[in-house]
Amino acid sequence: MSTTIRSIKSLVPLLDRVLVQRIKAETKTASGIFLPESSVKELNEGKVLAVGPGALDKDGKRLPMGVNSGDRVLIPQYGGSPVKVGEEEFHLFRDSESTSRRDTQHPQSHINETNIVYHIMYQ
Repeated sequence: MSTTIRSIKSLVPLLDRVLVQRIKAETKTASGIFLPESSVKELNEGKVLAVGPGALDKDGKRLPMGVNSGDRVLIPQYGGSPVKVGEEEFHLFRDSESTSRRDTQHPQSHINETNIVYHIMYQ
C-alpha cells in the first residue's frame, strides 16, 4: 500500500528505518544516443535521504545505523514501503534490508557498472 505525502522533508524515519530514493538508470549513452525502454534495467541502487535513530536492543540501548544520509546503497528489487511524493516514489527499508553501501572514502577514478566497489554492511 502506497502512502502519499506533500513534502519528503516532512517524513522522518523511526527506529531502524531508512528513507531511500531509487537511482534511475541512464536512458542515454555517453555519446548522446537514447536507449529504448526495453533495454533500460531498473537499478537496485538508491541514495539514502534520511535515517532513523536506530533500533533498540533488549536492554533498551540504541543500536547504531549501518548507513548515513547521502550514502549510496544496494537495495532489494522488491520490498520496503513505497511512499509517493507528487510524481516521485521513495521507499522505506529497515537498515538490515540494504545489502551494501558504496565506498565513498576510496573513490575510483574510472567508475562504471562493473567496477563499483561496495562494502558489505555488518548486521
